[in-house]
Amino acid sequence: MSIAFPYSDRLAEYSFGTGHPMRPERFSLAVELMRALDMLDEGTLGSQAAGARALMSPVTPASRDDLRLVHTARHIDAVMDASAEPGSFAPRSGIGPGDTPAFHGMHEAAALACGATVAALRAVVEGGSRRALSVAGGLHHAHPDSAAGFCVYNDPAVAIAVLRSEHPGLRVAYVDIDAHHGDGVQEVFIAEPEVLTLSVHESGRYLYPGTGRLVETGGGAGTGFALNVPLPPLADDACYRMVAREVLSPAIRAFEPDVVVAQCGADTHHADPLTHLGLTLPGYRDLVARIIETAEETCDGRICATGGGGYGWAHIVPRAWTALAMELLGRETDVVLPESWRERVSGITGEVAPATLLEDHYEPLPAVSERVRAETAALVDRVRAASPLIAGG
Repeated sequence: MSIAFPYSDRLAEYSFGTGHPMRPERFSLAVELMRALDMLDEGTLGSQAAGARALMSPVTPASRDDLRLVHTARHIDAVMDASAEPGSFAPRSGIGPGDTPAFHGMHEAAALACGATVAALRAVVEGGSRRALSVAGGLHHAHPDSAAGFCVYNDPAVAIAVLRSEHPGLRVAYVDIDAHHGDGVQEVFIAEPEVLTLSVHESGRYLYPGTGRLVETGGGAGTGFALNVPLPPLADDACYRMVAREVLSPAIRAFEPDVVVAQCGADTHHADPLTHLGLTLPGYRDLVARIIETAEETCDGRICATGGGGYGWAHIVPRAWTALAMELLGRETDVVLPESWRERVSGITGEVAPATLLEDHYEPLPAVSERVRAETAALVDRVRAASPLIAGG
């Protein structure tokens, strides 16, 4: 099993600066780790890789026509203005001081991230590969008319819109496991019955963007095709297993998609500095494995995964996304990390890097775990009762 892996070092130019929590090292260090573990074939999609490898291919930016399938001309023009003159840019369209500041080359970098995800999804839909990974993608908060939450353009939404424009009737199950609600993608496809948006996230009562409630189930012809699972803080591996078993897999099966697009943000980790969940790296690995398994059951394994959020950018996220790539490749994740990569990370952080891919230490208080799991079980019951796709199933 090989996977499509559109990638360019230029994707790291999507950077708000070293003081911003959204660091490009979260994915560039993952790529370095994949390279050190001999996971990459650095030829093209047409090359004959030996064994399970990620087949790297060049990336071109999404065109303005591609972006216009999701974003307004006014927003694209604002991004281009900010990109050209960030120092004199008057804040607008969600760009300015705070979450999403202007930077030189913003348009080009954001369009390149969209291009990578479009290429990854195209490879899966058109048969170049059954599985693909756009590791720098997953920028799911951007809205049609504005940037938001570190996201300039919405690459998952753009990729889905592009492939659906080229393949009318394409049924897409969009599954988002980022700690933050996939609000931008849900907004774009809220009235679309051929796109299921399923977001499992920390409740908006406690975390940005404050959306993703149970009552958000779609609109118009798309009613019933948006599902949200707003988890309580400290939701742990057992909570995620419950959600995957009782909501995620049944909903995808009932929807019968042609392809799964999975936003695999790693800010669900218990040590993430911006969120409050309790997932471990082994739990994350199990969760993405469940999504991949469900894609195998429902759409011949056609799945396009992206990165997303994750603010433990040195020790946590690169290992999580390397584990994601290994699961897509069908490779064993119980591996010792190469000393060269550990030294590289230690040199950046000044801290001792973990010794193995899934090394993790998390021991919540038993009473807390019991309470959070009970809350999650009650939540799952409400989600199932409210969803026409899985109610009574």
